[in-house]
Amino acid sequence: MTHPLIPVILSGGAGTRLWPVSRKAHPKPFMRLADGQTLAATTVRRALRAVDGTETLTVTARDHFFLTRDIYRESEPDATHHFLLEPAGRNTAAAIAAAALWVRDRHGDKARLLVLPADHLVRDRDAFEAAVTKADALAEDGWLVCLGVQPTHAETGFGYIRAGQDIAGLGQQIEAFVEKPDGETAQRYFESGRYLWNAGMFVFRADAILAALREQAPDILAAVEATWAETDRDREPVELDADRFAAVRSDSIDFAVMEKAPKRAVVPMSCGWSDIGSWQAISELYETDGSGNQIQGHAVLVDARNTFVQGEERLVAAVGVDDLVIVDTPDAVLVARRGRAQEVKSVVEELTRRDHESAVYHRTVHRPWGRFTVLEDAEDCKVKRLVVKPGGVLSLQRHEHRSEHWTVVSGTASVRVGDQEMELGPNHTVEIPAGSLHRLENRGRADVHIIEVQTGSYFGEDDIERLEDVYGRA
Repeated sequence: MTHPLIPVILSGGAGTRLWPVSRKAHPKPFMRLADGQTLAATTVRRALRAVDGTETLTVTARDHFFLTRDIYRESEPDATHHFLLEPAGRNTAAAIAAAALWVRDRHGDKARLLVLPADHLVRDRDAFEAAVTKADALAEDGWLVCLGVQPTHAETGFGYIRAGQDIAGLGQQIEAFVEKPDGETAQRYFESGRYLWNAGMFVFRADAILAALREQAPDILAAVEATWAETDRDREPVELDADRFAAVRSDSIDFAVMEKAPKRAVVPMSCGWSDIGSWQAISELYETDGSGNQIQGHAVLVDARNTFVQGEERLVAAVGVDDLVIVDTPDAVLVARRGRAQEVKSVVEELTRRDHESAVYHRTVHRPWGRFTVLEDAEDCKVKRLVVKPGGVLSLQRHEHRSEHWTVVSGTASVRVGDQEMELGPNHTVEIPAGSLHRLENRGRADVHIIEVQTGSYFGEDDIERLEDVYGRA
């Protein structure tokens, strides 16, 4: 049996510091940067090139599976993409434990995992690949290896790794992991040359990380193994058993294992890495004008300095401002001091407390069958534009509090309302009374566009009772 190096991509978290572009239902891996590429696409492309392989494994949530799968298929159509779906987030220790069991069962104890976050950016792929090659050589010998980033400045927002004795010219033993420092300590770390940023990227053999988990965090591994035993591992994607997984303790792989394991190493790399963790980090990706401003999209700045503007659709104008972040989306605008960009997550916390939809959804929401865009959301009605891709099927469902009126704009929709089935072309309409079973399907080869008008007393997305669903959401 050959023992490959398998990219394991961890795609979780809400990216709250990048609201209003990153939201719970459409988090940071799906953000498009200036080149039009999503972070998810660049990550999977980088991973496959680093291992010179054709197979990936991604650990993510069911709600994010379909869009991630579609992005991968578009970006790397010739590769085989496998998925482990978590019923709830339990941090990186549980995710890596489940991935290690999957890799061990598919490829044997000596297969290695290249663990990468889905939402980081690497500009120098050659340097990254050289570091992965060194890390893989150490992992083959049983080391638990971190890829550590050479600091470019004194940074207080990252954890650090203190590197020690050299290992065969490939890397260094890890002396210690240290938490995010204050400014003075970060400057001392930077000047010493002994500290690396902890980027959350790892290489290890499946048997080595499982043994380390058994030694350092036996309760986490036991709970994940119990989940694995109750999981249907022959399905694609593999959905971890919800009841068993609920009992897994949440902890990071750093705290659970890496800070205590005896055989751990770090490979330093200078690869133009960024965790894209804030709007300040995003702004650094763009060209700066003579006044220190960066603009993405449509903006006019007059007598403005050190200001970042991202406008998706509308023109943004700013006069006489300094040191600001301005982010405009169709349904929300963020204005913040650049130095307080990390605090944007507090906005999301407040929106969540108020149960405001903008903490979770954009105006355009992606679904397994396609997407919808909210055109109007008033007290007496809600209007959407639905785009159903070829082969897309909405669930067989009904609503208690609202009626719907569908008008086909383009394409041919196969519609069921109650016991009646019909084919509707452009300009055709159908009424769906509250409480009626209904379903829409696109059996054609082109997208179906529909205008949906909702009337009633409540228009929330939770007013959906699914009876059948080809995507497993019923």
